[in-house]
Amino acid sequence: MSETGLDRTAAWELLTEFTESASLRKHALAVETCVRAYGEREAAARGLGAEETAAMVDLYGNTGLLHDFDYEKFPTQEQHPFVGNKILTERGWPEEMRVAILGHAEYSGTPRVTHLDKVLFACDELAGFLTACALVKPTKSIFDVEVAGVKKKMKDKAFARGVNRDDITTGAEELGVPLDEHIEFCIEAMRRNASALGLEGQRE
Repeated sequence: MSETGLDRTAAWELLTEFTESASLRKHALAVETCVRAYGEREAAARGLGAEETAAMVDLYGNTGLLHDFDYEKFPTQEQHPFVGNKILTERGWPEEMRVAILGHAEYSGTPRVTHLDKVLFACDELAGFLTACALVKPTKSIFDVEVAGVKKKMKDKAFARGVNRDDITTGAEELGVPLDEHIEFCIEAMRRNASALGLEGQRE
């Protein structure tokens, strides 16, 4: 529990307060999973101690979990993520989180400056796309999703047409991570959390 009480449990409660859709909750969990993994990698790269690492990973994870929490109730470009940002402000969530969430919407005009800003944008569309790639497998398993297959699906405009491919490639570029590496990193993160994401599939 953080000193403010704004921990992962509080983030989940806020998400479920505003989001009833199972698919939107699963998307939030998938983005959380990928963003949290990048938080872990960044903390290690910076050589942070245990407490600082825990704080960074929580910030990253909660940002991923809450990036679309207002979308179900406030889905228009005039509303999302601006209404959610106001709610986050009122409830005392950190500025770093709020700025990153604004920045994940291209139309908000909020520049992506920090590592967290860039990670959230890079992981948002990709996490949704990887979920779609898993669900069309006969096994419905993230363990059967591979980088080459993902890149092939990205070229198929009829597949998961709601996913913005440009955001995936731009996100990786902004993050300074090769696209293949970024896709692989997120696949591995989602595999580690496959059960919670409902993507374990029908493996024997």
